[in-house]
Amino acid sequence: MTALFTRLRIDGFIVLLVGTVLLASLLPARGIGATITGGAADAGIVLLFFLHGARLSRQAVVDGARHWRLHLTTMAVTFVLFPLLGLAIWSLPVLTPPLRTGMLFLTLLPSTVQSSIAFTAMARGNVAGAVCSAAFSNLAGIVLTPLLVALLIGGPGAGDGISGGAVLTIVVQLLLPFVAGHLLQPYIGGWVARRKRMLTVVDRGSVLLVVYAAFSAAVVEGLWGRVSAADLLLIAGLSLALLAVVMGATALLGRLFGFVREDRIVLQFCGSKKSLASGVPMAGVLFAAPEIGTVLLPVMIFHQLQLMVCAVLAGRYGRQAEASAD
Repeated sequence: MTALFTRLRIDGFIVLLVGTVLLASLLPARGIGATITGGAADAGIVLLFFLHGARLSRQAVVDGARHWRLHLTTMAVTFVLFPLLGLAIWSLPVLTPPLRTGMLFLTLLPSTVQSSIAFTAMARGNVAGAVCSAAFSNLAGIVLTPLLVALLIGGPGAGDGISGGAVLTIVVQLLLPFVAGHLLQPYIGGWVARRKRMLTVVDRGSVLLVVYAAFSAAVVEGLWGRVSAADLLLIAGLSLALLAVVMGATALLGRLFGFVREDRIVLQFCGSKKSLASGVPMAGVLFAAPEIGTVLLPVMIFHQLQLMVCAVLAGRYGRQAEASAD
């Protein structure tokens, strides 16, 4: 089964996510079950961001600062170009207000870490640069994503921005655990780095918990009565168009700024991706429980599409590099 998913370019984690959504649709958490699930999801978010802080070494920060042009360009694509495109999508009348919010929220997220680095390595790009760019994007996203949500997501049908209580929740659940983990990095960083399997379980388990809690609340509030198959197809089409525009823009910017091939690959793979691992817990903090399921649909769909497209491109770039080396 794993080999089949690999051949079809289907991320196994996406299968788990779909299964979690189906479980929440058939057996949503209610009453005391919803309270317990929500508490476990909150605890998972705190642990997730603590471990993210513990992973980021001081040396990675120092090394990354030396290649500031590449990292600033990647950040500009992630937190400027993407949101501008998100606002363009927001203006389209074909989407319902909750799905418009979800598409805009998608464009405000930081880049992925693991897959950006993996695809850069596959394409024979600058892996050290990818590590720094992805790490900086996620670090900045802890602050920038909530700020952009507060600035851009508001008005009829889109929520009322971020309240003071939500800001406190962001600080307590996201920022403080991350800072605590990073301050302890010199002492526990090695231990954390040696336990990749445990970290994967925590990462994915936390996301699945938040997804189950979010979709349970959304299903109880009538999610599937508001989202049709046509809506899902429309989201997929818009996600593909969004990905194509950003892929083209990163390729063009890499050439305009005179980056070498290895750095152009970093810009394309780190700049074009959006993090599901960060998006799910952030949505859990930034939006009301009944809204989260609908908001996360575009993030989940875009995540799988970006993996399939980037896998094909990375393989192509890698073969080109091998051919030129012969």
